[in-house]
Amino acid sequence: MKQIILGVLLLSFSTVFSQVETEKDSTVNELKEVTIENKTETFKYKNGNIKIDVANSVFKTIPNILDLLSKLPKIQISPDKESISIIGKGIPLLYIDNQRVDMNYLNSASVDDIKTIEIIQNPSSKYEADGRAVILITKKLGRKEGFQTIFSETTSFKKEFNNYLGINSSLKLKKTEFKANFNYNALKPWESNGSDYEIQNQNIVSSYRVAGVTNRNNYIFSGGIYHNFNEHNSLSFSINGNLKSDGFDFKTQTRHQETIFNTNIHTIGKTMGDRNYINSFFNYNKKMTETANVFVGMQYSNYNTSSLIHSSNNYDETIYKPFQMMDQDFKVDVFSSRVDFDKKFVNEMKLEIGAIHSSANADTNLKIQNFEQNAVVSSTYHLKEKNTSAYTQLSGVFGKTSWQVGVRAENTTIVGKYANENLSSIKKNYTQFFPKFQVDIPIDSTKTLSFNYAKNISRPDFSSTSNGTTYINPYFVFSSNINLNPAILNEFSTLFQYNDKSVKLAYFENKNVMNYGFQYDENENVLMYRPENFDKEKGYNLEFTVPFSHKIWSSTNVLSIILNKIEDTSALVGNAKPYLYYYSNQTFTIRKNWSVWLTAWGLTQRNEGVFKRNAFFLMDFGVSKEIKQWSCTLSWNNIFSNSTFSENFKINSVKSNTVFFADNQEFSIALRYTFGKLKDSIYKEKEVNENSGRIK
Repeated sequence: MKQIILGVLLLSFSTVFSQVETEKDSTVNELKEVTIENKTETFKYKNGNIKIDVANSVFKTIPNILDLLSKLPKIQISPDKESISIIGKGIPLLYIDNQRVDMNYLNSASVDDIKTIEIIQNPSSKYEADGRAVILITKKLGRKEGFQTIFSETTSFKKEFNNYLGINSSLKLKKTEFKANFNYNALKPWESNGSDYEIQNQNIVSSYRVAGVTNRNNYIFSGGIYHNFNEHNSLSFSINGNLKSDGFDFKTQTRHQETIFNTNIHTIGKTMGDRNYINSFFNYNKKMTETANVFVGMQYSNYNTSSLIHSSNNYDETIYKPFQMMDQDFKVDVFSSRVDFDKKFVNEMKLEIGAIHSSANADTNLKIQNFEQNAVVSSTYHLKEKNTSAYTQLSGVFGKTSWQVGVRAENTTIVGKYANENLSSIKKNYTQFFPKFQVDIPIDSTKTLSFNYAKNISRPDFSSTSNGTTYINPYFVFSSNINLNPAILNEFSTLFQYNDKSVKLAYFENKNVMNYGFQYDENENVLMYRPENFDKEKGYNLEFTVPFSHKIWSSTNVLSIILNKIEDTSALVGNAKPYLYYYSNQTFTIRKNWSVWLTAWGLTQRNEGVFKRNAFFLMDFGVSKEIKQWSCTLSWNNIFSNSTFSENFKINSVKSNTVFFADNQEFSIALRYTFGKLKDSIYKEKEVNENSGRIK
């Protein structure tokens, strides 16, 4: 079957371009960094950061930004394309032109608008305190008027058929630019997980496997207007949204033993739900003098989800009887405002200061009707959170040594309360300071030595601290945790760079680190799998970055030796052993407008104190052709179908071997057609909500 699909797609690919082969017009590019044979380098390296030239490389033919990011070093995209992380750094901040955005924006933006992507591993104080790393996307800049529309179509074969359709338009008239995007995705993601666990002090041994397919209609849109009054004064308004309608059918097979009694259970369920996200912002930029700028912005974000779950159980091969009907709704509204000011001085010093305030209100309504116990449980939980922060940062050059030092102060108040209770369940008020420091010492024209220190915070998502619950069988439930606290991390690193090659050594300590663990409810005879605060995590990372380029061949290679240990008083803590992360990208430019690339990455087995996780290896292959207004890309992701991820641990007397199965083997064909021409864009937007990444 795969051979037939591959043959059909290759035939389509050849047909599209066989009649339109022409030479590409030559262009002259302004090069500010090292060049090789009059061509810009795709990957550039400076002080541990990696910068990717998208506009002048094969990456510009990849159909969407998330697929593009998944090809880059250390970046991991979840199979459902709902989250992003960086190896050794966790969840990064996402920025467009130094302005924060979120996953919803990335889903609706166009690769054609991107000039470069930079992975910043040591962000300064101007970035939020919950960011150990930043993915900075720089859009193409320009001055000319025009109109451009890009149509894209991607057909994807995973376990089920998926389709992505997009339209991206830009119109610029004199000093005003309009932008609009619309995407419709018809998706069928498959997901599965299971666990073999033992509750030793309860004489319970159980195992389950659950699997299901979601029928998802996904509508993504964005629109905005940017007006430049003059060279020093601009105003913008934009709105974007991500609307999803899900129907999820699942099946669970469970073997459950309590003392000497064994039970086999088949559970079937159906979920109907919606998840809607709307985000809008209003921004004003003003250049006060030749060396001073001010920015004022306001933002409103809304996320709401509703789901209705019906499930039935079949005990010991009898008949299916109704088990539960669960109705839950979650909603969060966030309003933010900020002011930023920066000023440059004649001695190359730069001062940056700013203040931000955000207010969030989250509500969770939960109703569970248990037909087996003839009982109804309902609750309404309200969560209010306010965050006020200010930062200052000073940077400059002393001799040939560049430096920057800054500090961020944040005050947070949190109140959580059930509607039927008089007293608050959660009440917190704390102020924290987050200093950062960096110095870069050039040894000579080819060698640089850098030192960094940063203190960061990692806050839980709003939905993780709500009151959500999902049963997959009568004895096992996925749950949120209203008692989650933020994690505080201190990190030290030093880096030596020789030309474009580098070696980096880092050490970090993390308190109240968030991981998933178990809590057993004796009254309900239910095991809850939920996020918990573990006591601490500490680790070392020795990382080598070795790029290479020769004629038509360019190669990027990253190797990290990691020693990481997670500890908690409630868990069995084993030995921590070093493990490897490796990444290699090989790109070949063959003939005119043809490119072939191969990307491979993986992790060896990880023994990290509490958790023991398996090794895995993934390889992606792609070929692209671009001619005139057309481009076509064939991709084969996860060639060897390595899709099983497991972790073993013992927490709160619960010994578990948990496994997750990912739907990440994919064969796809993507077509893009562009008409009209908008060479350059003045459009800018700045996201002022520093909690946008937590709205899920």
